[in-house]
Amino acid sequence: MTMKAPKTLMGAAAGLALLIGGAAQAQDITVGYFLEWPMPFQYAKAMGTYDEEMGVTVNWVSFDTGTAMSAAMASGDVQMSVSQGVPPFVVATSAGQDLQILDVAVSYSDNDNCVVRADLEIDKTSAGELAGKKVAVPLGTAAHFGFLEQMNHFGVDLGSLEVVDMAPSEGAAALSQGAVDMACGYAGGLIRMKEHGNVLLTGAEKEELGILVFDVTTAPASFVAENSDLAAAFLKVTADANAMWNSGEHTDEMLEVIAKDAGMDKETAAASLATFVFPSIEEQLSDKWLGGGSQDFMKGVADVFVQAGSIDAALDSYENQVNTGPLSAAADM
Repeated sequence: MTMKAPKTLMGAAAGLALLIGGAAQAQDITVGYFLEWPMPFQYAKAMGTYDEEMGVTVNWVSFDTGTAMSAAMASGDVQMSVSQGVPPFVVATSAGQDLQILDVAVSYSDNDNCVVRADLEIDKTSAGELAGKKVAVPLGTAAHFGFLEQMNHFGVDLGSLEVVDMAPSEGAAALSQGAVDMACGYAGGLIRMKEHGNVLLTGAEKEELGILVFDVTTAPASFVAENSDLAAAFLKVTADANAMWNSGEHTDEMLEVIAKDAGMDKETAAASLATFVFPSIEEQLSDKWLGGGSQDFMKGVADVFVQAGSIDAALDSYENQVNTGPLSAAADM
């Protein structure tokens, strides 16, 4: 059966084709994303809306971590990444990689966390007992930053922990086998972790401590400079898909497609989506996000990573790592 995107998503196609002008001359592009990370853009992805409205073929490749996305963009194998975590972006740009944030993809304080093995019976009132334990953490990711901040909050000496670098899926498996005492991660990996343990802090509790968790759409600065109209068209399709989902009027039709594309069953995908927030373009351009808040937050993340010895040095400012030009253009499409 051939499915078509509804008019709310397709309506701007003709205008976009005119606005992106020479974009059809650009080569086909490759975009990175995460499996088991359901988002509205995947509806447009599955419907072929990006290809139709951008005038190019968009090839999609999945990744396990945001650090792998950075490496793929550095090598030129990937031109854009959807929902890259802010911490891996900070790690890459602090090391000199010329990447830029183009939009706020999703905010998800409850969908990124650390889980302690159930039989240890450790919770926020006894977190000090984690000293000496073995922890699985996907280094350089949002989960890594959250782990560092939580350990700082609880006063757990990082030097006392045995930290092993594991993708969330690997960390979940290790936790279930008793090979680690705590595992940190997100998406499907976090869901499986929770089957074998408990979180120390809820998403709301983390936000009260200033531990924000959000992802961004990123791309090499050189690609954006040469293909700004194409980038704007991509962000417009994403924003339209987000608006469709946020309206609540297309949930059933979108959920089935999104879940399939994410490699999840509908119930699990729905549970993840219930913890996600997809800001509008107007909200993204506000002071809270790309109007200054994100830049300040990145500086804070970088400083934490420097203190933890995860990166050598932070940039003086992360203002130049945010490019709101394409998103502002998308707002006018």
